[in-house]
Amino acid sequence: MANGVEAAYRAGPGSVLAMDTDFYRRVQAETGRTLVDRIDVPIRSGRAWKVPAGHVFRIIAPEGPQVGDLNLWNLHNPRERFWASRTRQLQSAHVSVHDRLWSTLPYLRPMATITADSLADYGVDEDGGRVHDLLGTRCDPYVNNLLTGEDFDFHCHSNLVRAVLPHGLDERDVHDVLNVFQCTGLTVDDKYFMKACPAKAGDYLEFFAEMDLLCALSACPGGDLSVPLWGPDAEDPLRVCRPLAVEVYSLADGLLRDWPSFTGSSYAGQHGLAQPETDWTEIRRQRYPDA
Repeated sequence: MANGVEAAYRAGPGSVLAMDTDFYRRVQAETGRTLVDRIDVPIRSGRAWKVPAGHVFRIIAPEGPQVGDLNLWNLHNPRERFWASRTRQLQSAHVSVHDRLWSTLPYLRPMATITADSLADYGVDEDGGRVHDLLGTRCDPYVNNLLTGEDFDFHCHSNLVRAVLPHGLDERDVHDVLNVFQCTGLTVDDKYFMKACPAKAGDYLEFFAEMDLLCALSACPGGDLSVPLWGPDAEDPLRVCRPLAVEVYSLADGLLRDWPSFTGSSYAGQHGLAQPETDWTEIRRQRYPDA
């Protein structure tokens, strides 16, 4: 608690938010993992890949600072996809080890759990910046046209669109992202700011797949965000663009015996449709006559 204010979303006893972290620590420490796939994401491009449940995938900055925009879908049901805003509420606005990425309604379950983060010690910098951002979302050609009057087809939104087309998805399936390696915060005027990416060559963010996933990643055309992208001081960021890479690993079978899998919310989904209309005003008057 800070300044007398508590987080709105707090876990009750036995809640999945209050998870036992021992399993994920063992995943992080497990040395018998096997590399099963590697995906290179060239500058200003996007790539999509599949991760079986119970596998680990690691996003890497192989050549130095570079921001990446990540989307996730249930491989077998793309209507279930990553929900950035609910993850921001249940976890935090910037995520790290043992935070989970949650799916949309009506599913509402962890899609992936972060198991390792080479930038975990970055903390909060002198400007209030933190890494691995859920405050903002992907850059897109629509906003760019709004701000500059120009068309540019290699924003993260467009990169993700091109990446998922071979998997039967389209632009409507691209959604709000996790900004991997991105350093952001809010100004004193409550305005969103972005800072130069602090990642160094070899830095990584690693996830355990809680379900079969289709993932897509864009190597942001803003590169490491060290130059202004819009406004009177805007510069061409091409010189600060670098590639990203993804590695997918299988884990030892014995380790997965302890996997605390989660099936989702047990809410029945009736939404009050099968019962008479409720007169909440009258109920409130009866229960709280002095309110």
